[in-house]
Amino acid sequence: MSEVPAKVAAMELPTALAGLDAHPWVTVNHAYGPAEDLPGLLRTFAEGGEDAAEALGDLYGSIAHQGTVYAASVDAAPYLARIAASGRQTVDALRLLGCLAESEDEYDVEPGAVRAAVTAQLPLLITLLADEDPAVRQAAGWTVGHTRDTCTALPAVRARLAAETDPAVRAELLTAYSRLDPAGAAAEARALLGPDTPAPLRLAAVFAVLDAGETWLAAHRDAVLGLLPAREAARSGHADEHREPLRAIVAILLGRDTDADRESALALLVAALRDERPEVRAEALWAADRACTLSRGAPQQLIPAIAPLAADWAAAQLLGKLGPAAAEAAPVLAELAAQPDDEGADQALAALVLVAPHAAAPLLARALGRRPRAMQCAAGSHAPAAPFPFDPGLFVAVRARLAVKALEGPEGCKDCGCSTTEDHNDTAGLVHLLRQWGPRAVGALPELCAVLPRFPYAATAITAVAAGSGPARRERAATALRAGAQKLSVARALHELTGETGPLFAAAEAELANGVRGGSEGARALATFGPAAARLAPVLRTVLGRTIDRDTTPEVDTDLALALAQAPSAVLGLLAVADPAGLDRVRLAEAVLHSAETRADLKGACDALRALGAGALTLEQHARLAALATGDHRLVVFGSDQAMIREDEQLRVALASVLDRVG
Repeated sequence: MSEVPAKVAAMELPTALAGLDAHPWVTVNHAYGPAEDLPGLLRTFAEGGEDAAEALGDLYGSIAHQGTVYAASVDAAPYLARIAASGRQTVDALRLLGCLAESEDEYDVEPGAVRAAVTAQLPLLITLLADEDPAVRQAAGWTVGHTRDTCTALPAVRARLAAETDPAVRAELLTAYSRLDPAGAAAEARALLGPDTPAPLRLAAVFAVLDAGETWLAAHRDAVLGLLPAREAARSGHADEHREPLRAIVAILLGRDTDADRESALALLVAALRDERPEVRAEALWAADRACTLSRGAPQQLIPAIAPLAADWAAAQLLGKLGPAAAEAAPVLAELAAQPDDEGADQALAALVLVAPHAAAPLLARALGRRPRAMQCAAGSHAPAAPFPFDPGLFVAVRARLAVKALEGPEGCKDCGCSTTEDHNDTAGLVHLLRQWGPRAVGALPELCAVLPRFPYAATAITAVAAGSGPARRERAATALRAGAQKLSVARALHELTGETGPLFAAAEAELANGVRGGSEGARALATFGPAAARLAPVLRTVLGRTIDRDTTPEVDTDLALALAQAPSAVLGLLAVADPAGLDRVRLAEAVLHSAETRADLKGACDALRALGAGALTLEQHARLAALATGDHRLVVFGSDQAMIREDEQLRVALASVLDRVG
């Protein structure tokens, strides 16, 4: 065992700050412009007074702003290194330097310049690897590793790792070693996976073999299971990507996209989910959520282990995300949802709405107004694409609650008249349920017409429920819509119900006059009319910034297509208004596929590919479409956390349908 490191001679603070004021800071920029404030911030931070913490925060905000680095970051690096070497604010200075070296997001600076500036300070930083304070040695290891320097940093890290005795510092050094030389670190890590290795170091060893791409073995699985719950072991390290270790390990294995690694990741999760310790199950549920978001095959293997945990809030939420695939958990969720009015019952009912909506409908009817999460899942932003099942008891409850809304006073927010955000969300949910039920909810037409002045979004529900009804009800609906048709959404609903174009054109023209933001909605409303909307082309061109000498059919077609901003929408617009003989369908298919592969507009891509048809795709494009439809990786990785899994499942079905059609 080595001796405790000797105290490294500290640099004097005046030496550390020499030349600070004379430096031409005004010639370099940070996140907020010229960096003339950096001398004061660096000095205040270095002196360590009561304002030091605020100065450090300002330094992060200016030279490492949300992970972005700048030209001023280059100039600040030597001063931060000397401040660290002075023995003042050493750990904080090292951490900030590490953030600078770690960043790949560089703004208005030569690529790699910031990391190179930190690397140039290695002679000072390496001496801190032997500081008497373990916290300093650990921070120095983290920062030195981020330089990615194999000439100076790598030998220093390996030498320090051989001499170090503190488990947390050794773990940080092994992580730094892995950044500098993944294969060498993995070879070192193989001997550190056993139960006798301290937890932080064992966890670092697991990540080292993963980062080197080594085959996942039983020894790695046993090491992880022996570390659970692993969050505590991760807290001693500085690596942000290791803060949730089980979640990170599962994500790495799934990211390899092989059958063996997928099975290893899911088997590891099943074992953790069935652990007797609540804290282990909590960590496993968090990791299972990530697995189901990344992998289309994960739910099938994990649901049997998650379903028995449905009383747990995190488990219920995950089951709701999985929807009907988690049907075996419905009895447990129904029992929990029937409990007295409390947050747990609401969460269980919210999950049941998504897992088994027919079983949830009567429970929601009995507690309407007291189950906001469940209502949001049935009819709000978390609602699935399929309509929530019509239930007579729930219909009666919705009408009664909407009638109360109609009787409330007109005071409210300027835009929609609603009294509060909660009032708005509640009413929107009621309206959306009725919209989903369509003609079966025609009995609620009086309540919908009554709330329309305060809640214009009720217009689409009025159209939906009045469609197919008798003349008297249709006229009542039309009369209510005409009264509010100055709003574009109401005018569109009126056009859908009656075919009247005058109010829609007037409302769209008013929206176009509002500029680009209103122009987008106005143009979208007009796009379905094709050349019939030619009289509004000059206004459209103003919004789009185009200048045309005279109207021709091709120019009108172009304007209407440009009004649809993204590639899939533009393709659909072109197919609707342009001359088919003049379209390069293969090129359009390429634009749409690119939109899908980059996750820009997945749903629109399905619609556009379906519209383009079989002849549009080359064999290579067909193969790419097949990979999107059948691969294990989920495509929907952005958006509402509640909806991503459901939307990806819907997308997979849609892509399979497109693949079958163009096959």
